[in-house]
Amino acid sequence: MAIYTKKGDKGETGLLGGGRISKDSLKVSCYGTLDEANAALGVAFSQIANDEIKSIIREIQKQLFVVGAELASDEKGKDLLTNKISTKEIVEFEELIDKFEQTIGPIHEFIIPGDTNASANLHLSRAIIRRAERLIVELAKTSIVRSEVIQYVNRLSDLLFMLARSEVYYCQLEEIKTKVIGRLEALKGRGAPFGLSLQLASAMAQAAEKKAMEIGVPVVISIVDSAGHAILLHRMENSLLASLELALNKAYTSVALKMATHELAPIIQPGTELYGIQMTNQKIVTFGGGYPLKLEEQVIGGIGVSGGTVEEDMVIATEAIEVFLRKKEED
Repeated sequence: MAIYTKKGDKGETGLLGGGRISKDSLKVSCYGTLDEANAALGVAFSQIANDEIKSIIREIQKQLFVVGAELASDEKGKDLLTNKISTKEIVEFEELIDKFEQTIGPIHEFIIPGDTNASANLHLSRAIIRRAERLIVELAKTSIVRSEVIQYVNRLSDLLFMLARSEVYYCQLEEIKTKVIGRLEALKGRGAPFGLSLQLASAMAQAAEKKAMEIGVPVVISIVDSAGHAILLHRMENSLLASLELALNKAYTSVALKMATHELAPIIQPGTELYGIQMTNQKIVTFGGGYPLKLEEQVIGGIGVSGGTVEEDMVIATEAIEVFLRKKEED
């Protein structure tokens, strides 16, 4: 059967019910515009990945055929229709609008279409439906148009606006999800990220103790995290009681000021930028034995050694830092 009938060659078209009208009539413009919107929705449908939105669009497309059929009917044809849009569909639209707004939140500014191809086509569909609404309202001034039809196209434009916003929202969520998964996969391939663990702190303390024993100086070794909290406090036999607090404070100072404690001496003298800082916090130590532990430029912890002379404490701490640096290079 040929798709062409040649019945419209004179610029007329048939209505459901047998009547014929000119193709430039307002009635034809009404249901023709709905057909245009349906086609635009089809483009959006083909671009959307979200199953819920796709399902809603497909149902709308089916409903537009029902509305179009009613508008394309003469009075006799309307009596033949067994399926018409009712308040049921209008209420469903309102419920969907409320549901999506609760998810993505209210709007506080004008939306510029184009964030995604699908959302742009949903906005295009909305604009076409708005045009159809204007035409149908005009038609209602001279012909009988059920109020449900006008209400339907009005709510539909609102729903399409909300679907366009939701499409952008879900695309952004997917983008974030993809980036997170990609990051996790990259980390998985590289193994666990480098960090200042208790195992590493213990290895550092062992190296420091070995050096301390070589030079015959019992010391206390403290290793803290980036917040200055102790990860490990290692006290050698016969070390000074005072060294317990000093080692912790040296490590804390190196983290708090992001510099080795021996570097503080020149900049706390009268007239310098940090003059008197040691008076503001009893945990600040301004002589050698404390060092920050850095990953690139970020301080991730600190080490403090106390028990010998300043020079001895610094030498012992350096041995522990060598362990830290080797482990960082391995990872």
